[in-house]
Amino acid sequence: MPTLLHHTLDPSSRLVRLMLAEYGVGIELVETAPWRREPEFLDVNPAATVPVMFDEPFPPIVGILATIAHIEANFGPEGPVESLLPENAGEKAETWRLLEWVLIKLGNEVTGYLLEEKLIKRAMRSGSPDPAVLRIAKANLGEHLAYFSWLLATRRWLAGDTMTLADFALAAHFSTLDYMGDIDWDKAGEAKDWYARIKSRPAFRTLLADRVVGMPASRTYTDLDF
Repeated sequence: MPTLLHHTLDPSSRLVRLMLAEYGVGIELVETAPWRREPEFLDVNPAATVPVMFDEPFPPIVGILATIAHIEANFGPEGPVESLLPENAGEKAETWRLLEWVLIKLGNEVTGYLLEEKLIKRAMRSGSPDPAVLRIAKANLGEHLAYFSWLLATRRWLAGDTMTLADFALAAHFSTLDYMGDIDWDKAGEAKDWYARIKSRPAFRTLLADRVVGMPASRTYTDLDF
């Protein structure tokens, strides 16, 4: 069974877990705090980021893009489960465009800031959250929600007619933000209905059971009818 070095609220790690759960692949989870930059971890990934997957006989698979590629190549779906990377060229291109948007743009402008201020600062005892940073991240989040709601007003799923990796990537970030109570679902528009659908999938069950010591989940986190 593969092993995944992850952090509970890291959205890229959550994306990997969602992919594997959707494909019916078991995984051993090993919790780590990459910001502590422990020497043993840096030997594997000098960038000090998760996820990192160990899957013998392969060398360590480091980072979200390498892990996605490894899962698709070695644990691709069989039977009734469809691939999260569509065959249609247009939807595939749109999937990769939106995946980049979520992992880089949303991650850098919203999720990364909120995790740093609310989780990492507390874990490292390096001060209280900066209200100015929180305000900027929340404002950025509003812009992203408006864009995703605009897309979803005319599409069943984020990249088109079928559920793709882009949906799971956005759902992973939303789940982290929802855990911390940072999404006002009453103002989320079409994104709320979309998230309710994907949140109800069996692949989401293990994520909804996650808890961080000293940081309770928001009241909407496990509620499928939020």
